[in-house]
Amino acid sequence: MATTLTPHTGTPASRPPVPPRARSRWDAPLGIGLSIIACLIGLIILAWAILFVTKGRFLKHRFESIASSLSQRQVRVAGDFQLYFDPVNVKFVADGMTVSNPDWASKPNFFAADHIDARISTIRAIFGHYHARWLHLDNGAVDMEWDKSRTHNSWTFGDPNKKGKPFQMPVIEHAAVTGTTLRYRDPKMQIATDQSFGNVDSTGTHIDDAISFKGDGDYQGHAFTNQGKLLSPNTTVTLGRTQIELHADTGKTHLDLNGNMPTLTTIDGATADLAVRGPDARLLFDLMHVAIPDTRAYHFKSHLEKVDGDYRFTKLSGAFGDSDLAGSMTISLPNDRLKLDADIASHKLDIIDIGPFIGYDPNTLATKGATAAATTQSKTDHPRILPDAPLRVDSMKMFDAHVTYKVDTIRAPHVPVSNVALTLDLDHNMLKLSPLTMDIAGTGHLAADIGLNARVPAVYTTYDIRLSPTPLGRLMSGFGLKDSGTTGTIKARINMSGTGDSVRKSLATSNGRIAIVLPAGTFWTSYAQLSEFDVGVFLQKLLQKQLKSPIRINCGLIAFTVKNGVAAADPILIDTDKNLMAAKGGFSFVDESMNIQFRADGKKFSAFSGQSPVGIGGYFSAPALHIVSPQLVERVGAAVALGVVATPVASILAFVDPGDAKTAACGPVLAAAPASAQHSDKGKPISLLGTKGTNDQQAAKPKKKFLGIF
Repeated sequence: MATTLTPHTGTPASRPPVPPRARSRWDAPLGIGLSIIACLIGLIILAWAILFVTKGRFLKHRFESIASSLSQRQVRVAGDFQLYFDPVNVKFVADGMTVSNPDWASKPNFFAADHIDARISTIRAIFGHYHARWLHLDNGAVDMEWDKSRTHNSWTFGDPNKKGKPFQMPVIEHAAVTGTTLRYRDPKMQIATDQSFGNVDSTGTHIDDAISFKGDGDYQGHAFTNQGKLLSPNTTVTLGRTQIELHADTGKTHLDLNGNMPTLTTIDGATADLAVRGPDARLLFDLMHVAIPDTRAYHFKSHLEKVDGDYRFTKLSGAFGDSDLAGSMTISLPNDRLKLDADIASHKLDIIDIGPFIGYDPNTLATKGATAAATTQSKTDHPRILPDAPLRVDSMKMFDAHVTYKVDTIRAPHVPVSNVALTLDLDHNMLKLSPLTMDIAGTGHLAADIGLNARVPAVYTTYDIRLSPTPLGRLMSGFGLKDSGTTGTIKARINMSGTGDSVRKSLATSNGRIAIVLPAGTFWTSYAQLSEFDVGVFLQKLLQKQLKSPIRINCGLIAFTVKNGVAAADPILIDTDKNLMAAKGGFSFVDESMNIQFRADGKKFSAFSGQSPVGIGGYFSAPALHIVSPQLVERVGAAVALGVVATPVASILAFVDPGDAKTAACGPVLAAAPASAQHSDKGKPISLLGTKGTNDQQAAKPKKKFLGIF
């Protein structure tokens, strides 16, 4: 059978037709997206290629325009300009680039450089962090200034009315720098300095030598010069720790520092070994706006650390004058006000080095003594002792302080002093020395609270000084009184207040009371009888070789009431087993004059008692002891008359003391009561005391001398 063939129509009759493929709804967008990305990548590659080939030189004017608009400064590039990706970091080259200063600045340009070649991290720049992988800078000059109100500065760009921000130096990993200078001006803080930096020579990523710098300037009216080195340039430019060596001089003050910083632009966490020396530590602290008294030549060293805004000085040690010093100190700025905290101590403190704390010039005090060291504010015919160095009130307004100071021993020629402890607090011109304590003569103890209010126009000072019972023999041993045979003690209190910006002024206007109490005890006859001027007893003891035989002090009080700087005896009364001694008069803080007359009445018969006052006159700086007095002259005249009229034996009667003195009641004496409350043990008034009115008059207006004697 024959097979029938059908004509070919395109699809075999035995193959079924294929249905059309379903189209995905994602095909078109995905393709478009991929196409866009491909185009962007292509454009970026093209832009990169164009920039790489042209070095971006055609962007020069566009860069100047955009940079000037963003910074609100004139940015200009005088020479070659390049801006492109190399390969991913931004490559920036500019020759003769300048960035102008604000109109108020003293220099036209904030920045100028002959040549800049830098590679900047692109990714970090996108997020606003300028991180230079590499910087080559030739003859760069930076001018950093604050305006007069310290509100705006030259390195805060953009809105010119925007408040100035702290300087944040860009991070630089590797650098090659030549001929770079820095100028800084701060009119409000009175700081001006010009610094120049030595060349930085990198071999690849390695800097071969230390980076040197030097400069000069002025701080608070003090000219200074400095020089130093970055001793770790390789770690410095790779964001590692920076080791710096610095020497600075201002006048005769010299500073040496060897320190480490976390990075060149990071101060917090910095540490350093610091050494300073000079003729007067006051000049050093003046630089920090901290007022301290003058000192003799000093040298100190310490470890310095910057932590959370505080400058911490630890392991402090050194000396000023003939005194040592050790401890720690912190300078901080709480509430933008300088605060000094210090915990310091001296093993031995020389008495001469204490002088400046009350106003004496330390060097004059050391070489010529207190009289020469005391200055004189008014013309007088005699030298003065009380210092008149004015309190530095203006400097005190600028800082607060809390200082603790301890001294093991004070080198003093006459009075043994040890275990001194002082707490000083200064709070907005209110100064307190409280407590101030020290041991006197081994077992005695002195405590004081001194307040100084400089918040008021007339500085107001209060003194409250207390001396516990102290062995008089040991206390006076430096003045020739031997401890053996003396069992007496002494206690005292001074409570006064006055106005004035110096020790002299505050005392010359003071009001209050001074009281020195002598409880019962024994004293050497030679000293007691000499002061009482009982010639008969003294000669008798001398002939019998009994000068070391003690006499008994029942009680004693040396007290003064102070009014307007004049101290009047109120009272001076000493009761011994043989005599009752009293004094009239007083002294003046105003002109430092003294006019005190001591007189003794015997309790027992004495054939050779002078029975006349012993006077203390003159001035603090030149006291005078007057044993021969008008009263004694009268007795001598009487003795002569009796010798002429009667017999020579009768003339002795003029020196006879009948011994009728009454024993004083010791209760009011030991209580430091005023003269009006003193009486004998029988309740009778003590005539030797006189009256408070006569004492005031004698203290304020000394009597005229008679025949050139007191």
